[in-house]
Amino acid sequence: MAKKRVVSVSINGDPVEFLCEPRQTLLEVLRDNLDMTGTKEGCSNGNCGACTVLLNGRPVTSCLVLAVEAEGTEIRTIEGVACGSQLDAVQQAFLEGAALQCGICTPGFIMQTEALLAENPEPTEEQVRFYLAGNLCRCTGYDKIVRAVLTAADTRRVASEN
Repeated sequence: MAKKRVVSVSINGDPVEFLCEPRQTLLEVLRDNLDMTGTKEGCSNGNCGACTVLLNGRPVTSCLVLAVEAEGTEIRTIEGVACGSQLDAVQQAFLEGAALQCGICTPGFIMQTEALLAENPEPTEEQVRFYLAGNLCRCTGYDKIVRAVLTAADTRRVASEN
């Protein structure tokens, strides 16, 4: 068995140190070691996007990132999206637009959307569909998700103008 390693990161703005085995994925550590169960395990091979988190602002499938590779990075998970009890515009749009059903894919879609809107605050429907193509949902049919992303973009744009 390989020697465990101490990894220092920032998670949702807070400094965090954890002990992990070199073979453990970031997803495993988030869920099992740090009790951050908002990030969901879907396929465990990087194909579904359910485990998407932001690593230094970029979306990654945490099931494919070794936790030791995260040393010194900034990680943002679904737990860091809302501000206290106040939902983020993306979360609110997903809720109001019924863009979720079983909920397994929802955190990954929200994190991917956060990255999209940081990169492109006014995406077209085609751009949204392209950017979210790596996230799979078996329940919604995607139209409500795409509409929720566009609504969140509009909400943020209006808020920034005021």
